[in-house]
Amino acid sequence: MTVWDLSGFGDEIDPDPVVQLAVLAALGARHLELRSAWDVNVVDLSPAQLDRIAALLAERDMAVSAIASPIGKVQITEDPAGELDRLDRAIAAAHRLDCRYIRLFSFYRPPDTTAESIRDEVLRRVREWAAVAERENIVLVHENEKEIYGDTPDRVRDLVESVGSPALRVAWDNANFVQVGVRPFTDGYEMLRPYLEYLQVKDAIAATGEVVPAGEGDGELRATLTALRDDGYAGFASLEPHLAMQHATGGFSGPAEFGRAARAFAALTNEIGVEIR
Repeated sequence: MTVWDLSGFGDEIDPDPVVQLAVLAALGARHLELRSAWDVNVVDLSPAQLDRIAALLAERDMAVSAIASPIGKVQITEDPAGELDRLDRAIAAAHRLDCRYIRLFSFYRPPDTTAESIRDEVLRRVREWAAVAERENIVLVHENEKEIYGDTPDRVRDLVESVGSPALRVAWDNANFVQVGVRPFTDGYEMLRPYLEYLQVKDAIAATGEVVPAGEGDGELRATLTALRDDGYAGFASLEPHLAMQHATGGFSGPAEFGRAARAFAALTNEIGVEIR
């Protein structure tokens, strides 16, 4: 049987990592995707706070699947030194928590400008990040957030292929594709599957953009998951439900809604014969 490792954005459950880990463990997950703890973003956590999280994980025999950083979720006009500094801090967190993946983004653009107009600068900056990641034995996974350069399948492929680094891969998000008018599986799966190394789980309704549990929207989740199963995907599936609130830097669900999202995803994986653990 195909087995995927279940994870989830803990700060969608509660600001306290003790609660985050308790709920994830109750849902059968052995991993946490760390975006924030105690209302502090992961790139701003102190060494002492990272040590505390490491201790909590060790006590529960759990681990971190990815550092869910905000790197690149800023305007392309921002000083590039700031994002390099955040990358350094994300890498430090990844090393402290024995984690291989760092999630990031590819920049918003100013109003009334095209994605093509920022392409060269996006590629230059992401190449620089990838070179750092290669030296640090880290894999950067780019999330297709809406309204950044890499928000559509063709531009995600352009980004990954043009950078051309083994340290840059794809974090696939069906809901975000729906929110930019893409049919995720139909329009993007074949072109991006060679680079897809991390799965973020949420769904959305095309007509409204509303985020819903997996399988309840237009994100072609069943087709995507079935294809991943057939292609031999054996990585993480990270719950990012956004069921109670969604905002520019993330979202929130609370324990009950997070549990609803987990059950919806488990129903899909059970139907197609994938075990999540």
